[in-house]
Amino acid sequence: MQIYCDESGGVGRGVMTLAGVNIAPEAAVQFLSRFRDVTGLKSELKGSRIDLDERALFFELFNHSGANAVVSLALSATKAAASGDRGAHDQKVYAALLEDVIAAMIGGHNECAGVIIDDGRYDPITLSAIRADIAALVGPCGDAMLEHSHRLPGLQIADVIANTFFNRALVNDRQTRMAALVQPFLDNERIKMRILDRSVLEQRAI
Repeated sequence: MQIYCDESGGVGRGVMTLAGVNIAPEAAVQFLSRFRDVTGLKSELKGSRIDLDERALFFELFNHSGANAVVSLALSATKAAASGDRGAHDQKVYAALLEDVIAAMIGGHNECAGVIIDDGRYDPITLSAIRADIAALVGPCGDAMLEHSHRLPGLQIADVIANTFFNRALVNDRQTRMAALVQPFLDNERIKMRILDRSVLEQRAI
């Protein structure tokens, strides 16, 4: 099982989402290649840069890719204590979302999981600690690593899914279209959505 993870939003936006996508590396390459062929995209695929028609194409390709995903959302959990450090709280929410997604994806499966996490949101020390926590979660037969998203199609696919659910959670003129795009995948459970319980954050040291 190969899982690619990326996030969207943050505590300052009132919504943070994190997507884990289970897709074979070669299937991710084919997915991105086809998207580039149709759209003419030359740069990195990012959810924040594509229009609604391109996003519809993305989910059409996702449907045929054999991939599945889990998305965890923090809504009220993004609110930090009045006296708290917002940056530290952002890190805590991110780590909790990541662990929630990975635990949901590997639970009940006997196969080893390789987890690749987008590198760059936080400083190297923080990310290294988060990676170590995920490595412990997947166990000795799996692995967890950090990588820059522009290098791996799987991370770019995770970025678009996380961004889509971020926009689905915001009240804006795109919300209805975002919801319509992902609803069939929620209905057939190709994408599973989870809401982070605020109580989980109270148990975290980070």
